[in-house]
Amino acid sequence: MVPKTVIVVPCYNEQRRLRPGELLPVLKAEGTHLLLVDDGSSDGTATLLESMAAQHPGRVSWRGLGSNHGKAEAVRLGMLDALSDGAEAVGFVDADASTPADEVLRLVQELRAGRASVVMGARVALLGSQIRRGAVRHFLGRLFATAASTALALPVYDTQCGAKLFRDSPALRAAVARPFRSRWAFDVELIGRLLLPPPGIAPLAASDFLEIPVRRWEDVGGSKLTLGSMIRAGLDLVPIAREVGLARRRRLKGDDRY
Repeated sequence: MVPKTVIVVPCYNEQRRLRPGELLPVLKAEGTHLLLVDDGSSDGTATLLESMAAQHPGRVSWRGLGSNHGKAEAVRLGMLDALSDGAEAVGFVDADASTPADEVLRLVQELRAGRASVVMGARVALLGSQIRRGAVRHFLGRLFATAASTALALPVYDTQCGAKLFRDSPALRAAVARPFRSRWAFDVELIGRLLLPPPGIAPLAASDFLEIPVRRWEDVGGSKLTLGSMIRAGLDLVPIAREVGLARRRRLKGDDRY
């Protein structure tokens, strides 16, 4: 049987940017589902999501959070819902389809066919690829990725590409059991929790992660990620790195405290 894979799409005031025709093709893969999470939008996003779910019953569902909690919490709550509903794999993508559906399907196929527990897209401007990203965001993103890799002690190239998939595991369930401290750097926090879960839960190893360069990616206008948000995300790496380091030292010492 094809494992049930649920892709969470966090949405906040995405009525104008969310393009169903570019998002829904991920349903071409058998067993894939979309969970659309409305993060307290004030425009017509909720109506749009409700309509998409009504047109694809059993494959597309939606949840409204009532008030704005931030992308990190919208993703976390969506992943919790999916895991509780029997998903064998969960993930998340951005509502603007900056990672095209065919690239998301490549990640789904890789997770199902391989042994990796985590498959992540990576925006690498290789010859033959089409990575359209503004220069400022690219250079700031590379600085952030280098700092994140150092904080995690993991040679990850692109922690912030908005397309990631995770195989269900005790480590994943523990990682999403409590809110993230950062709204924008939660991807780094999530990876850190998978590497260093609470005592009694088997951690993921570097070999459990796989990054796949996406062939196409576009920096869609109107992103909620402003320059201020990027700076805030960078500052959030400090407490995240501290928490990861503390968890690593406790595990090495055999300390049972979380």
